[in-house]
Amino acid sequence: MTADGAIVTAPETISPEARQDWREVVQVGLIGGVIAIYLCLVGIVPLFDGRPLVATVISLGETVLLASLAVPGAVAARRARTPRVAVASGAVAGLLAGGALTLLVIAGSVVNLRGFMLNASPELYALLTFGLGVGGSWIPALVGAAMGALAAAFWLLPDRFRSPLVRGLLSILILGLFGGLLRERLQAAGLGEIGRLLFSFEGVTVTGAILIFVGVVGGRILRQRISFRARFDTLPETRQRQLRIPFLLLVIAFASSLPLLLGPAFAMVTALVALYILMGLGLNITLGLAGLLDLGFVAFYAVGAYTVGLLTSTAEFGLLNLPFWAAVPFAVLFAMLFGAILGLPILGIRGDYLAIATLGFGEIIRILVGSDLLKGLLGGPRGIINIPKPIDVPSTNFLAGPVQIYYIAIAFALLVAFVAWRLRGSRLGRAWVAIREDEDVAEAVGINLIQTKLLAYMLGAAFAGLGGAISAALVGSIFPSSIQLLISINVVALIIVGGMGSIPGVFIGALFLIGIPELFREFQDYRLLFYGLALIAMMRFRPEGLLPSGIVRRELHVPENEPPPNVPAGERAPG
Repeated sequence: MTADGAIVTAPETISPEARQDWREVVQVGLIGGVIAIYLCLVGIVPLFDGRPLVATVISLGETVLLASLAVPGAVAARRARTPRVAVASGAVAGLLAGGALTLLVIAGSVVNLRGFMLNASPELYALLTFGLGVGGSWIPALVGAAMGALAAAFWLLPDRFRSPLVRGLLSILILGLFGGLLRERLQAAGLGEIGRLLFSFEGVTVTGAILIFVGVVGGRILRQRISFRARFDTLPETRQRQLRIPFLLLVIAFASSLPLLLGPAFAMVTALVALYILMGLGLNITLGLAGLLDLGFVAFYAVGAYTVGLLTSTAEFGLLNLPFWAAVPFAVLFAMLFGAILGLPILGIRGDYLAIATLGFGEIIRILVGSDLLKGLLGGPRGIINIPKPIDVPSTNFLAGPVQIYYIAIAFALLVAFVAWRLRGSRLGRAWVAIREDEDVAEAVGINLIQTKLLAYMLGAAFAGLGGAISAALVGSIFPSSIQLLISINVVALIIVGGMGSIPGVFIGALFLIGIPELFREFQDYRLLFYGLALIAMMRFRPEGLLPSGIVRRELHVPENEPPPNVPAGERAPG
């Protein structure tokens, strides 16, 4: 109280928790600004700006730019205590992210950034400021604040509303990327009017975007209300099996017609996906079940490919001129024997040491097949050419080209999947899982480690050899340059993304990591960037994979302080 009797109130203090919250908001906004500048200067935003997503409305580059401003707002709103604070946090984070772009425009008007950053061009500044140049440098900050607040408000929606909206927006994005191809296929199928209504030459039309969004959102809400999964789970086991059969038949029919529906542009992609599914099922035994990280998987792929090349080629290095079907068993057998030869010396080591050893063997094989030592047998850098297709049909036949390879690879993949499924539940499969969980305990209960691991290694090698044999027939040749470490990395990655030890996960992983990147050949310069970002996001938000096995899901989602199911809660160990 002052001398004249006035009451003075003490200033409100800000709690340490609140200060920490705003510090995190600022950090998120600044990180988002750095990412937005990176996307602009690396060329993604200006390059994609020429690619319409929704015709006459928004381009792919503008979509990437707005998303880079919206994501910081959604991230900043996640830890807010009230909706009002969440929206304010999102606006501040978006303002900081957009403010970084404002600084980029101002800096570009003062300093010639293009001297060392080619994409810092007047066209980029015009895109960021709606054509106003430095006079509109405030626009990115304002747009960032608006997008951040909008993303924060969107995050506050209940999941039953947010999930359908996200699916609707993603559907527009995905279909917009393939709009031209889908329009072409609909026109070829006699549905030209529908194709022109939904899709433009690049992207989707405004009408198509509205119809796609409403259809996906409405279907998702309807599915939530009806809850097919909950009703299915309440049915008896016999009835569930009866319902699964027509569903599986429908999936098989769709997979069989896929190359014909999508046309020749997609036939090679689908055949490549089928090949990686086949090899992924083989490595899923070695890595997913037995826990043996094999980075030299491409060595067995090479053995299968070169075996088929030597036995079937009609060119210089062909030996027996056998048909493809007679050469495949030899390719599988030689790959399996090669797996035994390589496996015996190294399967006594564990963990990262095993991965490095297998990586070394893969590189040795790559160098050997291109060396002068085996040049007289394998052709050296010239490789082996004129490998015939498995089925000799006229070029006008629908089985000509990669379509027949797709069917052959899918047939073998289904056979391998059946074998892997039967093995997983067998005594041998349980021994593999025991070795994966703890080798010392597995050995203590009587499992022969070397013998059991060698069987897994040989089976994985056999399936890799089968994949190499089919791949050689697909391309019609095999060269040392085809034996790349990236093949092994891709097979390992698709297993991790799909779910360790999960057979359906191999199919999903191959689709996401092999099929989708192959379809984005027009963005060739940035494919590996997006590939890496997708892997990082998977490891951060869904480390168990997209379709993990039950064991892996329980391992990653049971809290550490939760007692095992057979231990009473009162007997929990002190922690």
